[in-house]
Amino acid sequence: MRLLLVMLGVGLGLNVRDIIAALGAPIPALPIPYGGSLLDNALAVLAALLLATLLRPRGVGLLARLGLRRNGTRGPLWVLLASLPCWLGLAMLGTPNTALTALDATMLAVLFPLAEEVLFRGLGFVLLVKIVRGPWPLLALPQAVLFGIVHWLGFGGLDGGGTALFVGVVIAFGGFIFAWLDHLDGNTLWCGLALHVSMNLAWNVFSLDDAVALGWQATSLRIATALLAVATLAWNVRRQRNNAL
Repeated sequence: MRLLLVMLGVGLGLNVRDIIAALGAPIPALPIPYGGSLLDNALAVLAALLLATLLRPRGVGLLARLGLRRNGTRGPLWVLLASLPCWLGLAMLGTPNTALTALDATMLAVLFPLAEEVLFRGLGFVLLVKIVRGPWPLLALPQAVLFGIVHWLGFGGLDGGGTALFVGVVIAFGGFIFAWLDHLDGNTLWCGLALHVSMNLAWNVFSLDDAVALGWQATSLRIATALLAVATLAWNVRRQRNNAL
């Protein structure tokens, strides 16, 4: 039952307004730019908080249940350093996005990724690890698949054809990497969030043609950056453990 509640929360968290509208009580968007998306993400975070409060693993505070406890800045800083090749690669593949505003960057590269991390990795992975026994890679898979499906649907689902499927698979891979980083950093969200924010910001700072963005070079850059972040953080964690002995 706990597993079912978590998966329902993760799968439906970003669709709270759609569900309520289907029940005949639509919630209007906030009367500001990004008002609809901002409200959807806020409701997703609220759903994660409510489920984390309801399930309440023994001896674990609310913030820790969702991976929001403090765990130092060293890990996230190493991850940010590992993301620099992504910035360099995109600078070579694309051109500066002169239309990007501070509001766009804040929403698309900070607030929306934060909400996704709380919902998918906080509720869908960190809390799951605390209430279900099993190897962490297996527990990281459901939220990664749902993360991919949500973005696949966002690109048109079946109507989006191969492009939507490609995006869904790449995003699912990213969801697993974010959870892996969180696991390495003591089941906290900050390292996964650091990579998510850095890569989202880079993809908004630079403009790429669709053919390039979905091509082998940009895809290889995504995958290589994610794996480099994992390798860098794993090295840092191992080094800290050896120094502590």
